[in-house]
Amino acid sequence: MSIKYLKKATKTSSTDDIKTREIVENILKDIEKKKEEGCIELTKKFDKYEGDIIVSKDQIEEIKKKLDQKTKDDVQFSHERVKKFAEAQLKNYGQDFEVELSKGLFAGQKLIPVNTAGCYVPAGRYAHIASAVMSVTTAKVAGVKNIIVCSSPKPVVGVHPTIIYTADLCGADVILNLGGVQAIAAMTNGLFGNSPADILVGPGNQFVAEAKRILFGKVGIDLFAGPTEIAIIADNNADPEIVAVDLVGQAEHGYNSPAWLFTSSKDLAEKVIKRVPELIKKLPELPRTNAEAAWNDYGEVILCDTDEEMANISDEYAPEHLEVQTQNLDWFLNRLKNYGSLFVGEETTVAYGDKCSGTNHILPTKGAGRYTGGLFVGKFIKTLSFQRMTKESTELVGAAAARLSRYEGMEAHARTGDIRLKKYGYLK
Repeated sequence: MSIKYLKKATKTSSTDDIKTREIVENILKDIEKKKEEGCIELTKKFDKYEGDIIVSKDQIEEIKKKLDQKTKDDVQFSHERVKKFAEAQLKNYGQDFEVELSKGLFAGQKLIPVNTAGCYVPAGRYAHIASAVMSVTTAKVAGVKNIIVCSSPKPVVGVHPTIIYTADLCGADVILNLGGVQAIAAMTNGLFGNSPADILVGPGNQFVAEAKRILFGKVGIDLFAGPTEIAIIADNNADPEIVAVDLVGQAEHGYNSPAWLFTSSKDLAEKVIKRVPELIKKLPELPRTNAEAAWNDYGEVILCDTDEEMANISDEYAPEHLEVQTQNLDWFLNRLKNYGSLFVGEETTVAYGDKCSGTNHILPTKGAGRYTGGLFVGKFIKTLSFQRMTKESTELVGAAAARLSRYEGMEAHARTGDIRLKKYGYLK
């Protein structure tokens, strides 16, 4: 039996996107320029409000006194169930579960992998073999059924042979000789006989990153990626040579790859500043050119007085890769909050994680470590909630939902509760 539309929509949820995007971009530019003044002007214009922006504690307390008790009870009813479900999600993080939130009201979650993942493997300046391992392997372990790999082809040869071998070994179903924006567009739109990707993952240059940003929403993405970053926290116990070598090791990625040193040792800082250019001069031409530009334009050395100051500045930068080479390693491990991946002690280094030690190297940049981690199996898995109820539980839930809907002015919502209350004998 074929699918037949009895009523077909003339518009989609994306119909007004272009006009909306233009309006929002102009508003954001205005606020970026005018800051608080811009927010106040727009609030007057759109909301006709000219009062205080920040709600005072006194105002909150006054509202608590004046609001009728039934409204407060209904809000509390909603809060208790949402809180209980959130606590159950935290307790059962990463697995299916079901919990009874109140008598006859059951809610739960199911973890379901996306169907198709598009994995981008860069191969411009360097052949990023490890990127194929990181993206394809993780998608496969997550249970993704259809994995598409795109990588930039070289003249005559096509995709780098080792990338092809790696992608196939790790579980790719299709490998395409496509790079750049065209690769992102092809995976998103299901070109060359493939299903459209549900999510796109993998690092790339600024054009690949921008294509993913623009298409986000039509397709899921791992994160908004920028140039590779390294930061090192080091005290007077650190080896200046190792610190300098590790900074150069990431600066070779590209002309715009930041390399930062946060240190409490002026002696170490001075030795590293002297040594980094010397190490760069000894590199082959391509990595030397990249690292030299990156260090000159994006390199920073920041001197701090204490461990706490080093931790604070590091959390402010939220670096993609963060090495800690100090005496008090455990303190930093427990204290630091914002980073993509952490490398504790001089025995480990970013290159180990980049290539083969096990942690994923597709990580947040440009401060995104403040709100997200890097690529992991969970990026390929949807956490979907469900609920089911007995007719008896409707007496409380249906009535509260109907009242809350009417408080909000949503009468049609309220009537979906009313009809069940009436049918099950709780509303005359």
